[in-house]
Amino acid sequence: MTPAQNRAPKVSSVLLCLCCIHAFFSYAVRLVAGQTPKPVFACDVDSDPSLAGFGFCNTSLGVEARVADLVQRLTLQEKVGFLVNNASNVDRLGIPKYSWWSEALHGVSDVGPGTTFASLVPGATSFPQVILTAASFNATLFETIGKVISTEARAMHNVGLAGLTFWSPNVNIFRDPRWGRGQETPGEDPLLSSKYASGHVRGLQQSDDGNADRLKVAACCKHYTAYDVDHWKGVDRLTFNAVVTQQDLDDTFQPPFKSCVLDGNVASVMCSSNQVNGKPTCADPDLLAGIIRGKWKLNGYIVSDCDSVKEFYEKQHYTKTPEEAAAKAILAGLDLNCGDVLGQHSEAAVKGGLLNESAVDRAISNNFATLMRLGFFDGDPRKQLYGKLGPDDVCTPSNQELAREAARQGIVLLKNTAGSLPLSSTAIMSLAVIGPNANVTKTMIGNYQGTPCKYVTPLQGLAAVVSTTYVAGCVDVGCGTAQTDDAKKVAASADATVLVMGADQSIERENFDRIDLNLPGQQSLLVSEVANVSKGPVILVIMSGGGMDVSFAKDNDKITSILWVGYPGEAGGAAMADVIFGDHNPSGRLPMTWYPQSYADAVPMTNMNMRPDPATGYPGRTYRFYTGPTVYKFGDGLSYSNFSHSLVQAPQVVSVPLEEGHVCRSLACESLEATGEMCSNLALDVHLNVKNVGRFSGSHTVFLFSSPPSVHRAPQKHLLGFEKVFLASQSEAQVQFKVDICKDLGVVDELGCQKVALGTHVLHIGDLKHALSVQIGSSGLSLSPPRHF
Repeated sequence: MTPAQNRAPKVSSVLLCLCCIHAFFSYAVRLVAGQTPKPVFACDVDSDPSLAGFGFCNTSLGVEARVADLVQRLTLQEKVGFLVNNASNVDRLGIPKYSWWSEALHGVSDVGPGTTFASLVPGATSFPQVILTAASFNATLFETIGKVISTEARAMHNVGLAGLTFWSPNVNIFRDPRWGRGQETPGEDPLLSSKYASGHVRGLQQSDDGNADRLKVAACCKHYTAYDVDHWKGVDRLTFNAVVTQQDLDDTFQPPFKSCVLDGNVASVMCSSNQVNGKPTCADPDLLAGIIRGKWKLNGYIVSDCDSVKEFYEKQHYTKTPEEAAAKAILAGLDLNCGDVLGQHSEAAVKGGLLNESAVDRAISNNFATLMRLGFFDGDPRKQLYGKLGPDDVCTPSNQELAREAARQGIVLLKNTAGSLPLSSTAIMSLAVIGPNANVTKTMIGNYQGTPCKYVTPLQGLAAVVSTTYVAGCVDVGCGTAQTDDAKKVAASADATVLVMGADQSIERENFDRIDLNLPGQQSLLVSEVANVSKGPVILVIMSGGGMDVSFAKDNDKITSILWVGYPGEAGGAAMADVIFGDHNPSGRLPMTWYPQSYADAVPMTNMNMRPDPATGYPGRTYRFYTGPTVYKFGDGLSYSNFSHSLVQAPQVVSVPLEEGHVCRSLACESLEATGEMCSNLALDVHLNVKNVGRFSGSHTVFLFSSPPSVHRAPQKHLLGFEKVFLASQSEAQVQFKVDICKDLGVVDELGCQKVALGTHVLHIGDLKHALSVQIGSSGLSLSPPRHF
């Protein structure tokens, strides 16, 4: 891997490397000494029976009582050691060092120092990068992947290779197509991101014994909030001030985090390194103590993005001293610092009068409570619920098959000329496989990756089905000079050609945003020249996190099919072959808009406004607000089959109950406050019939969109719900949506308040449209008789 392709860690590479080296050699020494690898845990009463006398080691007590007992035993100097990710040990109390920082974005990863791969567990299942999993629009899959990851994490923890706190998932909105970290997210839509966030978190965290107070592992939703600029034309995330309207904040950026806490019961939220409206998010008491802890009632801890507290005084000049930075962060509601500022300067902040020790107590209490729920203070985890898990539970055949299935479900078919895909494995005698991503391994697993169980490259996947001839065509994805001659030669004689192009971490990654949206270098030249001489179908495969302007290929009749495969994970090549040869009928849909290059030329990445501004020509962002041309739209995706929709049942009128004397009974209100009794049990049902009218069996994603009345600068269209349904050829099924009037049909006004828009809402299901009138009614909910179609 070239230096440009190395992942960009969130703290200095020197610090991260030292942490990882220390962890590795500590583990290696134990193996050489013949010791059985041991997990890290407190209250080891088997080794030290005297620890049983401590209240915090008494499992019969509640979490709150145990935490209080522990905190009151600590000195201030000991307390501040628990405010940082490399938490201190207190030998007199039987508490070992603990590394909070582990990652599990799409599989257990060794990016954070809390997790290490070694001979006992050399790798873990590497699922597709999140953006591709999101393209499946399968909420069950989101949760199932989380369950598998947490099982492998617990198995690794039992042999001392992993912690219990994982700083995943990334649920930021993929607002701008150039963002290098968009690949880590579930896409541009707040509802999809919220569904992914809550589902994946439940999969990671929920205890198999049904105890809601226990955690399998602790997830962390990041990066809160309005973070989606890393490094673009000299603008750096560590100093970027995201200027965001209250309306955009509440209806676009906040919903995934809100869902993480309220629906997923996530154990942690990470505040971001940027500023929002002039204040660092990790120093904003309104965002942290006010919203996360206050309104949403987080049951867990709030952690800073790595080194972000240090930037308060070093780069952002928000405070003058590190002591002020420590005090500001803790008083805002921060509990844990990824970095060392709180560990090194909180004691001085207390002694200097900037901070009360009780604030430190509050912070570490939240941290300890999370560890208590994980069983960290319950003694040897090998004697607990997950104690039997071990190396044999990592990279199991079923886990690896799930990685392949997840990639299959996410792959999006964007173009398919009749007679192109699927290819016939018996009719195709020779297949040309061309492109810089055609035989890659690490590219397939994106960033925040671990070591996978194994790889199946695109070339390997295709070669397992038919005879192939491979030509790279470019030295790398940068493709400074396309080597077209050999590529054209093999394409001209092959029965079909597959071109695997796109990006890798040298093009888009953390701390590196794209400048343009075109295929890198001379990739498009290679594609066009090969397509021009090919005698059979030409399938263009785009491997990338962000969308690409592939208008040239979309409009080229010689390019018969286009597939987007994201970064498809360890089994990506096998999944691609499954789709290309028809063993799997593609059902993925784009979770983000693909914009033309003209968008990148005209729109600064730093403009955070979601809504268009006709006065300046600003076109807005994402399918909900963007008014300009697209290459492909959010939700686009084809199948080898065709599906028809028919509306079975839906009301035409909803009367919202208002008490007598309400001001809107006498005034012409355009919306109502979506609060209180008015919203209780205010819902409607939409029933659809979906039929597979084609000859291929397959899954189909049913989208329910709404276009609300034009009030409060509402979205032109927004997603209310989605369901994935499998249908055999010529079979049909009924799909039902329950629509919450206040939540689903609501809009956010200019002040960030949730409103119910009065007037006509147009529901969209495929090509169907259904008008629904929301109006003021009597004191009770009134629906028009359900209309049956």
